[in-house]
Amino acid sequence: MVIALIKTAFFWLAVAAAVICAIDWLVRTRRIGPFNPVARFFRSAVDPLMAPIERSVVRAGGMPSSAPWWALVAIVIAGIILINVMQFVAGEAASFASATERPGGLARLIISWTIRFLQLALLVRVMSSWLSVSPYSRWVRWAYQLTEPVLRPLRRLIPPIGPGIDITPIAAYFLLMVAGNLILSIMPR
Repeated sequence: MVIALIKTAFFWLAVAAAVICAIDWLVRTRRIGPFNPVARFFRSAVDPLMAPIERSVVRAGGMPSSAPWWALVAIVIAGIILINVMQFVAGEAASFASATERPGGLARLIISWTIRFLQLALLVRVMSSWLSVSPYSRWVRWAYQLTEPVLRPLRRLIPPIGPGIDITPIAAYFLLMVAGNLILSIMPR
């Protein structure tokens, strides 16, 4: 129920942000006169909040007038991520509560969490390679350190299929899934 309330609150926050961003865009593109009271209010109250986003957009080669739309995209993505994280935490808390009621349930849960965490680390590693993030970056170093012991033996068995195309993370992801299911099926319930 709490998550449903938060979803509703984020929806209305996104609607309000969309209205504000649309008006700010109208002011920035001079569709609303610069001496209009609405334009003055937005230049004094909203533009300082948009300044960091505007700088990022301009550095990336975009137009300053598109900053409100990028702000709206950032708000919507942050809301989606926050809602998904909250649903994940609620689901894992429910899993933990039900696992502690059964004998061996906690061990099964820890194994399941370990497998999923390693799969997440593989996904982070692959995505960071697509975005050309340094493996030594503090944001992705953990993923490289966790997955390298899994990938190193696989690289001896699975050759690259082309220049720069390594499919061992895909194989490791599915092997982790199969190994996890196998271990959990062997364990007593």
